[in-house]
Amino acid sequence: MRILVAEDESIIRLDLRDLLERAGFEVCAEAHDGEEAVALARAEQPDLAIMDVKMPRLDGIEAARRILDERPIPIVMLTAYGQEEIVSRAVEAGVFGYLVKPFREQDLLPAIQAARARHEEQAVREEAESLAEALAARKVIERAKGLLMQKEGLSEDAAFARLRKASQVSGRPLKVIAEAVVATLGADE
Repeated sequence: MRILVAEDESIIRLDLRDLLERAGFEVCAEAHDGEEAVALARAEQPDLAIMDVKMPRLDGIEAARRILDERPIPIVMLTAYGQEEIVSRAVEAGVFGYLVKPFREQDLLPAIQAARARHEEQAVREEAESLAEALAARKVIERAKGLLMQKEGLSEDAAFARLRKASQVSGRPLKVIAEAVVATLGADE
C-alpha cells in the first residue's frame, strides 16, 4: 500500500516513515504543508494518506477535503489536539481515522486498518445505492415503454426511442420522462 505522509514537523515525519516502512508500507510522498499534500496526492495517487491537522499554508482538514473531492482515499488525521470541534471538522470532511499525538506504533497500524475498512465499507454502500437507483430507473423506464406500447401501439424500440427523444429535447433524465409517462398514461389503469 502506497501512503502519503503530510506533517510539518520533520522528526515526526521521519518517525512515521520509519514505522510505516517497517510495517511493510511504501511511503510514496512526504508533504510539509497542506497545499503540498494536495498536489502530491494528485501527482502520486496514494492508497491512503496520514496527515497532521495543524500545518502551514493549508490545514490538514481542508487539505483532506480537497484530496477527497478529487479522489476518495482513506485518510488518517494526526493531531496534538483532541478537541471535539477539530474531530467533528475532520469527520465532516470525510476523514476515516484520527490519532492524537504522541502516538505509538501499536496505535498507528490499527488506525490505518480501521480507516481502510471504513473506506471500503463506504465504497460498497455507495455502489449498492447506485445499483438500487439504476434498478429503480430501469423499472420505471420499462413500465413507461410498456404503457407507450399498449396505449400508442408502438413497438418496444419505438417506445424507447420516444422516451429517449423526449429526454434529449427536454434536457431531463430518462427516468424523469418515464415517471411522467407512467403518471399520465398509467392513471387510467
